[in-house]
Amino acid sequence: MAEPSAATQSPSVSSSSSVAESSAPGGGGGSPGACPALGTKSCGSSCAVHDLIFWRDVKKTGFVFGTTLIVLLSLAAFSVISVVSYLILALLSVTISFRVYKSVIQAVQKSEEGHPFKAYLDVDITLSSEAFHNYVNAAMVHINRALKLIIRLFLVEDLVDSLKLAVFMWLMTYVGAVFNGITLLILAELLIFSVPVVYEKYKVQIDHYVGIVRDQTKSIVEKIQAKLPGIAKKKAE
Repeated sequence: MAEPSAATQSPSVSSSSSVAESSAPGGGGGSPGACPALGTKSCGSSCAVHDLIFWRDVKKTGFVFGTTLIVLLSLAAFSVISVVSYLILALLSVTISFRVYKSVIQAVQKSEEGHPFKAYLDVDITLSSEAFHNYVNAAMVHINRALKLIIRLFLVEDLVDSLKLAVFMWLMTYVGAVFNGITLLILAELLIFSVPVVYEKYKVQIDHYVGIVRDQTKSIVEKIQAKLPGIAKKKAE
């Protein structure tokens, strides 16, 4: 009598295992532009940024892109104090005008709707000590990693990596002679909001050419490492 029950249970077990395999990471073929680990709490902010730069919501991305671009262009033409002051004045003009308008409407209609921003005034925006410590701990991980990388590069733990940094900084001197910081930020924003979409559309062609460039770069680096003193000996050990 035990064998039939086992036989009847086996289909449900196999079906549940197949569902688990299909829902496991890497088990199903997701789209290239899909946000990884969408359901986890830890990657909520990263998935929001991912959807933003891939233009999943055109209105939301257009608003963020347009606002930040206007702010950067304003900073290129005016001082930081002027731009911040104008932004605060614009925001206050909108809120004060809306507050006065609603007060007049309530006085004319003799209604008691109350403060128009009461729902937002009642929102709890206090930062708990636990959340603050979590943010600090997360920041410390990145700070310690950056400090370790800086020490490694400037004390020449790996000669090739330090030479790469030197060449990059040398190239940045020419970039700094042509562009200032605000111009670079504007170019970076244009690239951030355009390159991911283009890559998603032409992924196969781009990966092909990037692979060719990577192979050529790897072969050149290996030739340089073979001629540098100490590198070949370190690899042999």
